[in-house]
Amino acid sequence: MKKLKLVSFVMLLSLTLVVSLACSTATSTTTPTPAVTPTPEEVAPLPKQARLRAATTTSLYDTGLWGYLEPMFEKKYNVELDVIYAGSGKALELGRRGDVDVITVHSKAEEEQFVAEGYSAKRIPFAYNYYLIVGPQNDPAGIKGMTPEDAFKKLMEVGKASPADVKFVSRGDNSGTHAMEKTIWEKIGYTYDQVGKAGAWYVEAGGGMGPTLVMASEMSGYTLTDIGTFVAFKGKLSLVPLVDKGDILLNVYSAIAVNPQKVTGVNNEMANKLIEFLTSTEIQDLTGKYGVKEYGIQSFIPCYGKCE
Repeated sequence: MKKLKLVSFVMLLSLTLVVSLACSTATSTTTPTPAVTPTPEEVAPLPKQARLRAATTTSLYDTGLWGYLEPMFEKKYNVELDVIYAGSGKALELGRRGDVDVITVHSKAEEEQFVAEGYSAKRIPFAYNYYLIVGPQNDPAGIKGMTPEDAFKKLMEVGKASPADVKFVSRGDNSGTHAMEKTIWEKIGYTYDQVGKAGAWYVEAGGGMGPTLVMASEMSGYTLTDIGTFVAFKGKLSLVPLVDKGDILLNVYSAIAVNPQKVTGVNNEMANKLIEFLTSTEIQDLTGKYGVKEYGIQSFIPCYGKCE
């Protein structure tokens, strides 16, 4: 009887050990494996968003056209567009220094010089409009309907005689509009230095087209402006168009990619994509329609490859 109890005890002990071992094994297999954190070298880098630096004339900014087109370009090419608004002369200088990759300006002679110096392969016109000479409704200088050249002659004549009554406000900022003003003065035989010293009737604003228009309005003076900026600011002004005809008043906007062989570090590939964008049929159509509904006039006329 005692042998039977001993055998039973041994069997029970063996069974207990087997069960214990099985439980232990089951517990160890269900323990979760710790997550392995990948090293930085093993993480695939996210694609870097491209950047494009552009310098644009203030009239494209003041009219709102650039702000209208910019988001479309950024979305199409997944690019961050950094825009500097400056007069054409300043914009071209930024290109020479390599501070921007592409330029959109309206000063043909300066653009052609930029290309001749090797800073770009070519200028690509994409839109145009016209300059106006605007002034107070009562037109104290009596220039309404004149040619631009005759109007400038009359402004100087009457301005010098009655500086309290007649003021001309110049951009004075080496912009495309300022360059056009200088061209008209030269056409009638005056250097810009001579005009600047002609008396108190001549005032230099030293700023963009929008602020220059506002200053001329506050002074009841005259100024030269592109039609696009004028119609955009018209509601804030007490000025009216007085001279709007003459071949010299043509105002062409061009896009220019900076030459990477002349200026290192520029994003020439994306610069050319912007030019392709601006000259595409879709964007040319949108440019031609811009502002028509709001202002009742076409602020920009697309080139469709036919401007010079």
